[in-house]
Amino acid sequence: MNALVVSGDPALVDDLLRLGAAADADVVVARNAEEARSWWRHAPLVLVGADLLGRGMPRRPGVVLVARDEREAVFRAAVELGAEQVAVLPEAEPMLIGVLAAAAEPAGVEGLIVGVTGARGGAGASVLASVLALTAARRGFRPLLVDGDPLGGGLDLILGLEQADGLRWPGLAERRGRLSAAALREALPSVRGVSLLSHDRGEPVRVPGEAVNTVLNAAIRGFDLVIVDLARGAAVEASRTFVLAPAEVRAAVAARTIAGSQLRHCDDVRLIVRGPSRAGLTSAAVAEAAGLPLAGQYAFDRRIPPAAERGTMPLRGPLGRLCAQLVDDLR
Repeated sequence: MNALVVSGDPALVDDLLRLGAAADADVVVARNAEEARSWWRHAPLVLVGADLLGRGMPRRPGVVLVARDEREAVFRAAVELGAEQVAVLPEAEPMLIGVLAAAAEPAGVEGLIVGVTGARGGAGASVLASVLALTAARRGFRPLLVDGDPLGGGLDLILGLEQADGLRWPGLAERRGRLSAAALREALPSVRGVSLLSHDRGEPVRVPGEAVNTVLNAAIRGFDLVIVDLARGAAVEASRTFVLAPAEVRAAVAARTIAGSQLRHCDDVRLIVRGPSRAGLTSAAVAEAAGLPLAGQYAFDRRIPPAAERGTMPLRGPLGRLCAQLVDDLR
């Protein structure tokens, strides 16, 4: 049981049960204070209807008084009951869904958000993000790979999930408030231990920042590691961000510009260099030009492009070895 509803008003009870279902919360109903007694002390959340004002229920934390108007008596009763909030319907429905969803999810350690972006187009950031997620799953994490580029064609193609049923960004563009982490996990397609939130190949859908925040807040509650493949110029509030640059002068200079925007959102931005360099540039020289610490380097693997076309990304080879090091460093 996640929440206790205490009310003798059938219409109010129906409304609260509907909100509980929207929040994936297990709700128990008591029609009066006497019926509520056995659950009162132990329920994570208690929603008390205004129809039971003045019934002498004992004070406790985690109580929300639910009413249909803002009468002064309602707020006096809330003070007497020690209620933390007064929810006036229907305006407070989104808030109630949020507190019900929070009660339905046990408190735990939040997952890490890791951003991945390229210093230039075609650098291979989407491939890096995908192999990083697959490697994390192999090494015991529960990862979510998030497609942050609505014009990128869809990360589901790289993982071979383009035909898989499941939720994609267009289905989340209007979400606000709190989203159930369990519901998000169940709705997403997955492969090889990696859950994926991808854009699709329809008309590009603009996802407002509020919806992105809603999704990421649910993601860090439901996954150990959230890897966001960022469009160039985009950023995310992350624990760590990797900028991928080929070993070339132009990419090194571009990486410095990209780093400036990333550092406004993440304190830990590191460079990954993909070689070899036709001009003989070393990874250290690229990192110095970019003004970023070097997280690692790897050599271009000819197996990667055809594997990305088939959706069968390999985890062996230079990129796989680097990703294993990067994942282990996140522990």
